[in-house]
Amino acid sequence: MLASLHLLFFKNYDAADLLFSPGINCLIGDNGSGKTNLLDAIHYLSLTKSALTSLDSQNIKQGADFFVVKGQFAPAPDAAVPGPDNPVAPPVETIQVSLKTGQKKIVAHDKQPYDRLADHIGRYPAVLISPYDTDLIRQGGEERRRYFDSLMSQLHHDFLERLLTYNALLKQRNALLKQANERGSTHGFDRDYLLAIDDQLAPLGQEISNQRTTFLTAFGPLFAAHYQQLADGREVVSLTHKSQLVGQDFAQLLRQNERRDFALQRTTTGAHRDDFVFLMDEQPVKTHGSQGQQKSFAIALKLAQFEILAAPSPTDLAPKAKPLLLLDDIFDRLDDKRIARLLELVANETFGQVFLTDTNLARTNEALAQVRGDIRRFRVQAGTVRQV
Repeated sequence: MLASLHLLFFKNYDAADLLFSPGINCLIGDNGSGKTNLLDAIHYLSLTKSALTSLDSQNIKQGADFFVVKGQFAPAPDAAVPGPDNPVAPPVETIQVSLKTGQKKIVAHDKQPYDRLADHIGRYPAVLISPYDTDLIRQGGEERRRYFDSLMSQLHHDFLERLLTYNALLKQRNALLKQANERGSTHGFDRDYLLAIDDQLAPLGQEISNQRTTFLTAFGPLFAAHYQQLADGREVVSLTHKSQLVGQDFAQLLRQNERRDFALQRTTTGAHRDDFVFLMDEQPVKTHGSQGQQKSFAIALKLAQFEILAAPSPTDLAPKAKPLLLLDDIFDRLDDKRIARLLELVANETFGQVFLTDTNLARTNEALAQVRGDIRRFRVQAGTVRQV
């Protein structure tokens, strides 16, 4: 669980210090006060990056030249206590993310910087449910691919390693294609270098695509079950992985499309072109689903994400900590039925530590009236935050 959060020159905060409940933490304030920024700081501690922007520098407070986000993670209250079989208490761990203008972002675990940010992914998983989740449905394949790749990277470190290597090779290949195109011909072009890249790229792309397909066989039923509970079973929903590589030899596809790739200055086939198809009654949700159905679809994705991240794997030696659950403006953006379903799961202690934002304290208190456990409330106002 996240025990504390410290911010310095992060977004609209000069400084902030919060001590969290192991149960539910309510961040209450007007729109634009900085509630979502606190959730984004927690997202940084989990995934080393913002959920809202791809540019880390945009998170430095205006007028400052650096930011710091620091959190202390403690064992969950129900974690094993020291005893004859386990004499040492689980330690409190400190994660710090910092960035100075013009320098490289640093992520440190107990003051020891990671050599590679990838080594942190999966240590403290988090699930964010936000008003923008339906972008997964409405936008293009890149958005959906990024979502599933992030989820799979938290679960499977080998997938993350393959993906990082694949993307690095793809970047090299595209740079080579662009260089040849800018010369106006392939004269003097080092084709042996291109073939060497292809030899490494092809098996990686094939394996990444296969892993995505395999992942959906486990994830799909969880997602469908959550959707049925949200939508009362009226529609049949499904997820399908769409790839150019299914039943194909990726190395051969690279050769066949080489001339086209030169003309377009980019690699036109591969795992980076995969998509995930969202269907409802065998029709695309994007065009055939109502706004309410799309919201249910998106929430079901996130609930399935939580469930699969929380599920122990055969290699786990101890019970797995539940992911942090971040709920952004759900009371303003969701209807009563969907809110009721989420709160039912909260009341049944399906989730572990929860962070939610709202604009109305009275409404939050009423919604959580039947929820047991430790509930902590914070008032957020113009970049300041205090417990109430």
